[in-house]
Amino acid sequence: MFKSLFHWKVLLNIVLAMAFFAGLVWLTFRWLEFHTNHGDEVPVPNVMNMKVHDAIKILDDSGLEYEVDSFKYDPKFRPFQVLAVFPSPGANVKNGRAIVLKVNPRTWAKVAVPDIIDRYKGLAFNQLNLVGLKVGDTLFEPSIQRDAVLRIIFNGSSIKPGTLLPKFSTVDLVIGSGPLRNVAIPNVVGRTVQEAKQIIAQALFEVGIVDHEDGGKDDSDIVYYQDPEFGSQRDQGMQIDLWASKKTPAELQSKIKQLDDMYRPKIDTTLAPIQYNEVPPPTIEQKPAVVKPPVSTTPSTSGTAQTTVTKPKPTTTQPTNTSAAVKQNTTSPQSTKPVDKPKPKKVVVE
Repeated sequence: MFKSLFHWKVLLNIVLAMAFFAGLVWLTFRWLEFHTNHGDEVPVPNVMNMKVHDAIKILDDSGLEYEVDSFKYDPKFRPFQVLAVFPSPGANVKNGRAIVLKVNPRTWAKVAVPDIIDRYKGLAFNQLNLVGLKVGDTLFEPSIQRDAVLRIIFNGSSIKPGTLLPKFSTVDLVIGSGPLRNVAIPNVVGRTVQEAKQIIAQALFEVGIVDHEDGGKDDSDIVYYQDPEFGSQRDQGMQIDLWASKKTPAELQSKIKQLDDMYRPKIDTTLAPIQYNEVPPPTIEQKPAVVKPPVSTTPSTSGTAQTTVTKPKPTTTQPTNTSAAVKQNTTSPQSTKPVDKPKPKKVVVE
């Protein structure tokens, strides 16, 4: 077995195989050098701060490719000015290598307007600031959506969400100020249901129950009754109920009378109004207060204390007649004599 391995024919085949492999490797490297232009390099020209058109012409003359990147605007530099080069100027690159040029665009990149319709105004302001848009004027108009964004205006025209605008553009917002109060209800009797819905929406009211006489949902039916009635005043945003039929209102007088009795009952004003009289509260009789006579204590000669009780003079209230008193004073000389007051009795307690 080992003798067969060292046979001259086997050794010759091995030598030929190794030579073939070495030649294949040499040819591969030679092909790579030719294909990649190995050793054929050119320096990157310095095109910094040039206009992009001039920089592209220089790169074409040098046999280099180019890619332009202008995603970020810087107002400190001129439009279309080359701000950066990669690889950096002076670096050796192969012929045909793509050079990346970072160029200042003409203006800010455009951004999409976010969907802020029917959103609260505070949230809408934050979303606009996040994408780089500024809020100019805020206009208010009556709407049941208080403090909600109704429309977006740019340069005097309404725009839809998703519209592309230059970054840092200014937009105006129309915001709902809330419903108006005491607004007259529009008249939709005799109109089709479709027309009635449009009229109600234009007046900023809501469509309530729509009762079709045949139980269907045909918007071509004629409205023969509405509640609240035409001319009554309500706040915007309230519902208006409709009754519709394929018949005309003149053919439905009995039905209209039933609805009037249900929703608009008549009040009899011939009865006398009810009067309410106030009843005075009952008085409470107060009893006269009992006054106790004062008690005084005096020492006696025998060394024992003596207590003196003074009885108060009884007083009586009598009607006074000033004319009689004057007459008495003028006719009787004794009326000027003072009346002696009774002396208090002393009670001695030993």
